[in-house]
Amino acid sequence: MNKEETGTTLRKYDLEERTAKFGEHVVKFAKKILVNKVTERLIPQFVAAGTSIGANYCEADDAESSKDFVHKIGICKKETREVKHFLRMLAVSFGDEDLKNEARVLWDEARQLHLIFNAIYHKVKNKNS
Repeated sequence: MNKEETGTTLRKYDLEERTAKFGEHVVKFAKKILVNKVTERLIPQFVAAGTSIGANYCEADDAESSKDFVHKIGICKKETREVKHFLRMLAVSFGDEDLKNEARVLWDEARQLHLIFNAIYHKVKNKNS
């Protein structure tokens, strides 16, 4: 049963769902990358960073204190920057324009998520100072 069936509306910008979908896209994208001496090192790091964003957001959502929340959101912020970095490195490693275009789409979503987590981080951190 989805949320629409229960009478509640799924928020358009539900970060838990958005970060989970992002992680799914990262996994699907990684499976398309040709494994070679360069990518065999980059792919695991890319997947680890891309899938941990959602996990850390879930931990932040269940934080035991505001300090714990700020810490977990800070990790989300760092992981989104790492994803952007690894996407840039991966894009250099392949000549397939379709993969490069897909990497650009993922990079833009990582950029948007980074901006969101950065804003949350600074708002909450400044509120607690």
